[in-house]
Amino acid sequence: MMTSSNFKNIPAPKDGAKGSVYSRFIPREELSSFSSWNPDSLSGSTSRSGTGAPAEEPVPAADVLAQQLTTARQGGYQDGYRDGMAALEGFKQGFATQITAQVGRLMESHGVQLDALQQQLAQAVAKCALSLAREVVRSELALRPELVATVAQEAVDTLLLSARHITLRVHPDDQPLVVQGAADVLKARSARLIADPAIARGGCQVDSDIASVDATVATRWRRAAASLGSEMPWSAADSVPAPVAPQDDDEDDAL
Repeated sequence: MMTSSNFKNIPAPKDGAKGSVYSRFIPREELSSFSSWNPDSLSGSTSRSGTGAPAEEPVPAADVLAQQLTTARQGGYQDGYRDGMAALEGFKQGFATQITAQVGRLMESHGVQLDALQQQLAQAVAKCALSLAREVVRSELALRPELVATVAQEAVDTLLLSARHITLRVHPDDQPLVVQGAADVLKARSARLIADPAIARGGCQVDSDIASVDATVATRWRRAAASLGSEMPWSAADSVPAPVAPQDDDEDDAL
């Protein structure tokens, strides 16, 4: 828009007539500011930059809806991923706890079974060792029957010195061996030596007025086996109970 200052250097007409200020063109250099005219300015629409550029067209509703749908999908994906990761972490922790408990119970069960197996193995080893020892003792008694004299001497020495009426019972085949190997002990304790077929070879039985000593082979073997936690008998006859003698008919009638 032109102001009064735009016309201060405009010369008057030569003919002196009064003319309009718009009766001639104004040189460009005489104008201090100007702008091009745009027909859109009549409708009141102006550009954001003030340069007369056309305004942006409104975004269609379909595009707005598509943008909102995309944003919602992205938000849902992020929420689902976060919830899924939290659920996965909880599952891993629960699964680890469950597996730990199962492994603990399995190890405990294996420990119990291993202890039972060790006990069975120990019993089997003890049984094997006792069987071998029993055969060694039997061989030793057969090869060195004179050892019965040592057994008899130790059995007599077990009694107290105050014991009286001492009787030593041995197998008839062992009697001469005891007389030869333990004569001094028997004489010192005033012990009487008796041959008894009921006593197995290699052992003896000592009786007195205050105590008795069972030094038979079966009894000594039973004590040795018990110290190893076994009940293995010296012979098959020791493990079988003696049969009960049948009663006479006369006794039944008397009852």
